[in-house]
Amino acid sequence: MEFRIYYEDTDAGGVVYHARYLAFFERGRTEFFRERGLSVSELAEQGMVFPVVRLEIDYKAPARLDDLVRVDTEVLEVGKTSFTLGQQVVRVLDGKLLTAGKVTLVCVGPGMKAKRLPEQLLSVLQD
Repeated sequence: MEFRIYYEDTDAGGVVYHARYLAFFERGRTEFFRERGLSVSELAEQGMVFPVVRLEIDYKAPARLDDLVRVDTEVLEVGKTSFTLGQQVVRVLDGKLLTAGKVTLVCVGPGMKAKRLPEQLLSVLQD
């Protein structure tokens, strides 16, 4: 997924504010599933949501105003009720790695109780 860095993404130093990368990762995950025919909102309508339970992030280099960046997402691990994705933000112009992270999400249903990953999600994650 590619997008441009806007003024609203930057801090007083003119670089992307560190917490904005969490939103970038979220968008990347949503688009990762959408490109594979899976709608996160439809799963939510069926009573399944996927909260983040663990996040590791390494900031390698700054993104700046007007940079065109890309979020890459890959599956690292799949469990019975959770999965872990690797995500990176890369500057398109020069391919420079800006941020790298690992995020673990768990499938929960009503009452925020963990439940098995649905088959349609498993097929995407194990592809």
